[in-house]
Amino acid sequence: MAKDLFHEAVKVALQKEGWEITDDPYVVEAFSTNYNVDLGAERLIGARREKELIAVEVKSFIGPSLLYDFHLALGQYLNYSRGIRKKEPRRTLFLAVPESAYLSFFTNPDAQDAILDFSINLFSYNDLTESIVKWMPQNNSEL
Repeated sequence: MAKDLFHEAVKVALQKEGWEITDDPYVVEAFSTNYNVDLGAERLIGARREKELIAVEVKSFIGPSLLYDFHLALGQYLNYSRGIRKKEPRRTLFLAVPESAYLSFFTNPDAQDAILDFSINLFSYNDLTESIVKWMPQNNSEL
């Protein structure tokens, strides 16, 4: 499967924040099919010796309809989340979205409700500076 347009920018952004990329792609199975989630990453948590594990689905949201792009991303997120829970329950899935899409679409009250309703862990990124702008985990993580 082809990598998203901003795959490398998000990968660099994660590395800048101390994440080690462990899988590119991170493979999960659902519906008797292997899916490639864009990235798997881990980092040590502060002074603790446990590892924090994430998988990241990178989306560009550059189509003609942000709502349509969201529908596609949501379907992937839900399927990938299910597969990850079976494979590695300690790993948390994140949806990575461009800062511009976050500001123009994800701040909408309906989008905010969907994020809560479907427990979507999200972060926004800036593809030009290759940086993470805002972490929005649903599990009260300190990311």
